[in-house]
Amino acid sequence: MPRLRETYRDLHAHPELSFTEHRTAGLVAAWLRELGLTVTEGVGRTGVVGVLRRGDGPVVLLRADMDGLPVAEATGLPYASSARGIDPEGRDVPVMHACGHDVHVTCLLGAVSVLAADASWSGTLVAVFQPAEEVAQGARAMVEDGLYDTVPRPDVVLGQHVAPIPAGTIGLRPGPSFAATDSLRITLFGEGGHGSRPEATVDPVVLAAATILRLQTVVSREVAGTDTAVLTVGSVQAGTKSNIIPDEAVLLANLRTYDVRVREKALAAVTRIVEGEAATAGARRAPLVEPFEQSPAVVNDPAGVERTRPALEALVGAGRVVDPGPITGSEDVGVLAEAADAPCVFWLLGGADPVAFAGAHDLAGIRAVLASLPSNHSPLFAPVIDPTLELGVQALVGAAGSWLHHP
Repeated sequence: MPRLRETYRDLHAHPELSFTEHRTAGLVAAWLRELGLTVTEGVGRTGVVGVLRRGDGPVVLLRADMDGLPVAEATGLPYASSARGIDPEGRDVPVMHACGHDVHVTCLLGAVSVLAADASWSGTLVAVFQPAEEVAQGARAMVEDGLYDTVPRPDVVLGQHVAPIPAGTIGLRPGPSFAATDSLRITLFGEGGHGSRPEATVDPVVLAAATILRLQTVVSREVAGTDTAVLTVGSVQAGTKSNIIPDEAVLLANLRTYDVRVREKALAAVTRIVEGEAATAGARRAPLVEPFEQSPAVVNDPAGVERTRPALEALVGAGRVVDPGPITGSEDVGVLAEAADAPCVFWLLGGADPVAFAGAHDLAGIRAVLASLPSNHSPLFAPVIDPTLELGVQALVGAAGSWLHHP
């Protein structure tokens, strides 16, 4: 644990953006080789995989993601990040492990260490350290780069994601667990000109505003109340000066869904609304709706969940393995399972200080505490090191043990 704690602080202080995780990948590869695993680097650009074969038995894949986010850390921690990186648009940006991927990497390194030292199991352990989860491209990049030509196809894909629920609590549910994500780049074409003569232009800023408002009706008026969808316009870019009407505006939107039918209907509605608003504004060039950063919903295999649950309950207690409900955050770990035609079991690992929940004696109190804590992607997000890391290691070890043979 002392080495793991120090490794975690080091990773937290040195985050790297998606597909630039070179330092992290080097640290991981060196650790795995030290344990005697067969290591392959550069899978899916910056991914690392390690294989430990120990006789006949199931192939168990444990996965951790490695990338950070373009967020300026504000935690004030002594090991806070001051790192910077270049984003896909070529901009110099701050970088932070604002989603806990440093926890994931550390816990998987610890779990592999424990399993490598344990002679009581047989089978094959595959440790996957995946790049670029934050842009929903890393898992697919590894698969397309021949991941399953490099390592044996797994019989199960296991993993975890740290969350601001009390450390010592695990969130696990069968069926749809994490939402599908679809990011869209919407380019609206107008006709620019002088701000004093809008009648001689087609104003893409006004068009963008109308489009954003109308897009709010996709969820409120086109998705049934019994279904779930979230649609967010997270970026609006247009113009350079107050008295110049620009030629175009760019919106970046994101859709989260669980059901394929709802996903297809909502995506069609977005395109219809964007094109309709452009036509209403008199735009002579049709808008572009370009998808990027897409991954399907994470669907936990019900039988796999029931097989894995006892090990997690043995670790934290049956009352502390809870159903968190459908999570509107997204993950691309399901791509690894789908490509292998293997069951997926993916859970939430509590990372919040349990002391914060000491006065919460009912569900309403717990929810109030949760609402007050920094969430994933916040510049203040900071899981507690203890007992989060140790429990994260043990959760992965116990879950893997549920599938490996024990002669």
